Amino acid sequence: MRIGVILAGLLGLALALYVIFHVGFGAVIGGVAAVGWSGFVLLCLVSLALFLVLGAAWFALMPGARAMPFVWARMVRDAAGEVLPFSQFGGIAIGMRALILNGMAGPDAAASAIVDMTTEMMAQIVFILIGAALFAENSAQALPPGTLAGIVVVLAGSLAFVILQRRGFALAEKLAQRFLPRIAERTRDFSERIQAIYESPGRLAVSSALHLAGWIASAFALWLSVRLIGRHIDFAGAVAIEAILSAIRSAAAFVPGALGVQEAGYAMMMPLFGLPPETGLAVSLLKRAREIVVGGPVLLVWQGLEGRRALASPEL
Repeated sequence: MRIGVILAGLLGLALALYVIFHVGFGAVIGGVAAVGWSGFVLLCLVSLALFLVLGAAWFALMPGARAMPFVWARMVRDAAGEVLPFSQFGGIAIGMRALILNGMAGPDAAASAIVDMTTEMMAQIVFILIGAALFAENSAQALPPGTLAGIVVVLAGSLAFVILQRRGFALAEKLAQRFLPRIAERTRDFSERIQAIYESPGRLAVSSALHLAGWIASAFALWLSVRLIGRHIDFAGAVAIEAILSAIRSAAAFVPGALGVQEAGYAMMMPLFGLPPETGLAVSLLKRAREIVVGGPVLLVWQGLEGRRALASPEL
């Protein structure tokens, strides 16, 4: 593990603890407790349903394969990125591995994962723009200049990645070499696999549309969390908050699990819609709790499959 990731995680943890205790630990825990076990189970079920949507978005790029391995790979990818001390890119690499363990060829797994990341970014760009428009319409306050600048940077960066990755397959190949070097070294048709996916605009459109539905579903989870805590927020406001938070999290992609960044972002955004910051922190803690409850068992199963594969084929 690189020292930079460790330091980023420690700084994020320090920021999260500072924000929680600055706002008030008792108030935050009170908001979490108000949800109750039944409410928390409901939030976990929403998370599981979201994996079906995101897995379907990935599967849409490779319709000749089986659908459920893509759902499983997405669960592993998000669990690794949110629960383990990895950056989001590390989670993507582990998601590729999960597909390979389900019998998919390495080049197909890597190519589909890179393009899926691209269609997700395309959908996120639309989601952020929708959220910004809804924020302007529903909030009486303006975004802090730093947050607005961060959103512009993320939008520009995402758009640049989409264009460069689409026009220059060398970038995608470098990503595969960075995260799955053994696969990239043993194959010479990686770019051809990506090209084959891009030759079907319909697949790209379906994948992007499903990812947009997934982003909107994440806003629904936020709306539901606020309601379960006992507060009220319009769905449009929830979309605005989640869209802006997605941009903030993307800007902090190097921080494991966006630790601290997510907490500070929710605490900052909620007052712009008339809610106290402790509501945002409670929402963030609930989100992390369900990530652990859902992602923990997923990672245990994945580790078991990795161990069995390593014993059967130690050279892979």
